[in-house]
Amino acid sequence: MLDNRIKNIVIVGGGTAGWMVAACLSKVLSREFSVRLIESDEISTVGVGEATIPQIKLFNNALDLDENDFVRKTQGTFKLGIEFVDWSRKGESYIHGFGGMGQDLGLIQFHHYWLKQFKAGNAPDIGAFSINTAAALKQKFMRAAMDMPNSPLASIGYAYHFDAGLYALYLRQYAEARGVTRTEGKVINTLLRAHDGFIDAVMMENGEKISGDLFIDCSGFRGLLIEKALNTGYEDWTHWLPADRAVAVPCTRVSNPIPYTRSTAREAGWQWRIPLQHRTGNGYVFSSQYISEDEATSTLLNNLDGEKMAEPRTLRFVTGRRKKFWNKNCVAIGLASGFMEPLESTSIHLIQSHIARLVSFFPDKSFNQTDIDKYNSQSDFEFERIRDFLILHYHATERTDTPFWNYVRTMDVPESLKEKMKIFKANGRFFRENDELFGIVSWVQVFLGQRVQPDGYHPMVDLLTPQELNEFVGGVGNVIAKCVDAMPTHQEFIAKHCAAQAA
Repeated sequence: MLDNRIKNIVIVGGGTAGWMVAACLSKVLSREFSVRLIESDEISTVGVGEATIPQIKLFNNALDLDENDFVRKTQGTFKLGIEFVDWSRKGESYIHGFGGMGQDLGLIQFHHYWLKQFKAGNAPDIGAFSINTAAALKQKFMRAAMDMPNSPLASIGYAYHFDAGLYALYLRQYAEARGVTRTEGKVINTLLRAHDGFIDAVMMENGEKISGDLFIDCSGFRGLLIEKALNTGYEDWTHWLPADRAVAVPCTRVSNPIPYTRSTAREAGWQWRIPLQHRTGNGYVFSSQYISEDEATSTLLNNLDGEKMAEPRTLRFVTGRRKKFWNKNCVAIGLASGFMEPLESTSIHLIQSHIARLVSFFPDKSFNQTDIDKYNSQSDFEFERIRDFLILHYHATERTDTPFWNYVRTMDVPESLKEKMKIFKANGRFFRENDELFGIVSWVQVFLGQRVQPDGYHPMVDLLTPQELNEFVGGVGNVIAKCVDAMPTHQEFIAKHCAAQAA
């Protein structure tokens, strides 16, 4: 019988995306497969994707990585959520905390009970009922206590901050130990098969021709294969997410790292602050239509809490996605597939989810088009729902102080987001569609943090008497507060389990 199996896999581009792909394939495929990664030391990677969401633990666990070793080797810290400063109004802030929120009663989510109490002036901010948010504000951290299933301590969800360059190196060592071959050099041309337009090989600057069955484009914004060779096309979402630049710079660490990312709204975008063990990552994501690069750079440098450790780097991008993530025998992963600004730290997650989807739809040499179409439709849905969640942060604002905020506040938004906002505004309801990334806890926290206050709440809440409601909501808050008090500090946890060696 004809052997139709994929044998030779070529990954074009390294960095976080390339080495995540290589590491995963080296884990799930046998040595009968050839996995070759091409990258050039002369081409720098973006290197600012230092914040993640909890799903990354699934990826690391699939590779059997030791968490303490991983955090130590990447100068990592732990992340309980994201603080948003000045987004709804200047002077206000909230935290989108991971993990659970309150305690559901029967089939009714906790936030409905909280809504009734809050409207009556009988409950504090919703953050007091998220163990992640409450712990973050006190700089506490611990892993979820799975041996205490009835405690809020069992519902702690967390992710990581880490040095993306060190993470790529960590995964490179992992992948190479499992048979992945790295080729140093630049790709200067892509050769297509005449009869079907599939990629046959890539040509290197030194004249070497590298053939493959399956090509994975991790070449970043350039999209060497998916776009320059295959002309796949790109869907531009700048009219909804107008930021098109980011200036980034690291600074010295001046205090113990906090267990959350901070996002501070600025005149024409927002500034990130990501605490690592050895330094702090900073950047300003902005729209060049409303502020110049020089002004944005000056704003960023004037709002650092330590001394800059390098010269600022400016990145240019177009928010959106490829019209096909998988085209012929080429799959685009990472920035080659599209770009979503790192407002909710989804960049590395999108790499991870595309890798998982590729494994699920792993092809043979026939490259079944039905499978490819399904891969693309699932990827489209994921990108679009993340897009809507990011748009919500901008659109649901009361800021009127700059042209940028006036634009995003008044712009028309996708119908899918309009529907979610309308349903929540009526009675605080949210319905997760299919496998969209962000669930009810995330959407509710951002809705409320952005001052989208429901007019009502679930009517079954009224089945509780005022005294029962008060005891229930108050009791949940008291338990969470006591749990947080018992937790170690973030710095204490790192020092005990995963402190990095001094550079």
